[in-house]
Amino acid sequence: MTRSEQFRKILKTKGRVLLAGAHDALSAKLIEEAGFDAVWASSFGISASSKCLPDANVLTMTEALEAVKGMNEAISIPLIADCDNGYGNAINVIRMTREYERAGVAGISIEDNPFPKKCSLYPGERQELVDIDEMAGRIHAAKSTQRTKDFFVIARTEALIAGLGLDEAFARARAYEEAGADAILIHSRQPVPDEIRAFAARWKARRDGRAVPLVAVPTKYPGISSKELAKIGIPIVIFANQALRASVVAMKETLSEMKRLDRIGPVDKKVAPLSEIFRLVGQPMMEENEKRFVKNFKKAPSAVIVAAGFEENLWPLNSERPKAMLEIRGKSILERQRDLLRRAGIERIAVVTGYKREKVSLPQVQIYPNANYRTTGSLHSLFCAEEEARGKFVFLYGDVLFEEHVLEKLLKSKADVTLAVKRPLGSDGSKPERDLVVLRGPAGQEEIAAIGHQLGHSEANGEFMGLALFSKRGAQSLREIYESLSRKNGHSRFHNAPNLRSAQFTDMIQEMLARKHKVHAVCLSGGWLDIETFEDYRKAWQEVKA
Repeated sequence: MTRSEQFRKILKTKGRVLLAGAHDALSAKLIEEAGFDAVWASSFGISASSKCLPDANVLTMTEALEAVKGMNEAISIPLIADCDNGYGNAINVIRMTREYERAGVAGISIEDNPFPKKCSLYPGERQELVDIDEMAGRIHAAKSTQRTKDFFVIARTEALIAGLGLDEAFARARAYEEAGADAILIHSRQPVPDEIRAFAARWKARRDGRAVPLVAVPTKYPGISSKELAKIGIPIVIFANQALRASVVAMKETLSEMKRLDRIGPVDKKVAPLSEIFRLVGQPMMEENEKRFVKNFKKAPSAVIVAAGFEENLWPLNSERPKAMLEIRGKSILERQRDLLRRAGIERIAVVTGYKREKVSLPQVQIYPNANYRTTGSLHSLFCAEEEARGKFVFLYGDVLFEEHVLEKLLKSKADVTLAVKRPLGSDGSKPERDLVVLRGPAGQEEIAAIGHQLGHSEANGEFMGLALFSKRGAQSLREIYESLSRKNGHSRFHNAPNLRSAQFTDMIQEMLARKHKVHAVCLSGGWLDIETFEDYRKAWQEVKA
């Protein structure tokens, strides 16, 4: 069913239609959710909100149409577009009708003001109207141009606004009806609806009994309800600009209070929560579509960065923010990781936070909290973002800096589980700070034989760099083992950890090795630095480029 058919069906079945004026797509959405029958795309509202300009044909038809398209696409109820005077004579109306009907709106409203117009409610305005025949020609042009029979054309007369009297208003309305108008909008700016009542009574008393419906905009006589207007013979009522005016009051009050108090806290409870804006603009649906059509079909892996822990040996550097957010030459560690991952084509990046998690605010990353970061290890943090580890993914610690070639070489691996390993051990003269590994196999085909900080320097020949790659099958094996361990012996000792919850990522790698899973290694001699100590942080400032 088209929007035009919807509009006519509402009018026929309910006997009346109540519209509210929208100035943009968001206000149109709110009108729909408030339960109105249809939306009035107000030229007054569009001019004010989109360009902060008066309602005087300053905006072009194309600019107004673009705003109307946005409104119509945001809602599922009918929309009637306020098209002023048709943007010119009948020739302009022909093009305007084609464009608006093509946009899918239910209908349009055309008034008998000259071009350019001035808003009929501006104080002191007493402008001349176009003659009856010219306005009838506009209506006839619109009705002759429309391609679908249900497209709704409202003819609006400003005769009462212009002070021309009831007889002139009636004559114009009859002429516009004969030209094909589907409804007549009779406008008034008197503070009481007396002349509207008189016009409606005369229109209803016509002898032929075939009068098209009337439309009213009670902006200047707000005391009357739409039900009362329906009773006197006006079934279509438009509350035209109240949403715009309400938003101005709310914004002025909020902005004034924020400026006066120099903070946003006091107004936070008075404004809509971000989650409500996300809902209105369709963010949950976008996430669902992303899950269906992007994540499920995307070949590039996701990334999970575990950055939940608190390191006492970096105090007070990390007194106000977690280690991953420490700045190094203008960018935090986490920003550098994100940028490098994105350059490698990895768009879906998850960060598991814990200590000072409110300080981790970074565009283009998904945040997963680990509320138990003080009593859990990096393995538990990884599974806080389990949904990101259901396909091919990169695992990395949140305190690791690495060069692009390190990630590029890791991503080329075809194995199910691959770890980046620094080899030879201690080649730069520094003592390894993280987990050691025992490698076996020829150069270029190394596999991990053992991993963990329990290994001695004499038996180890490499150091885990804090980066790993899992294929989809490798990720599935990882999850199956973790789930099995969680069910059976989650509280028992697990390799180097007292229990599974406090286990590190490398404990799980050792478990995979114990279960005969192959874990391959990509060996590199440099291009990597982890931030474990003050000396590491100082070194990073010396070695990292701005």
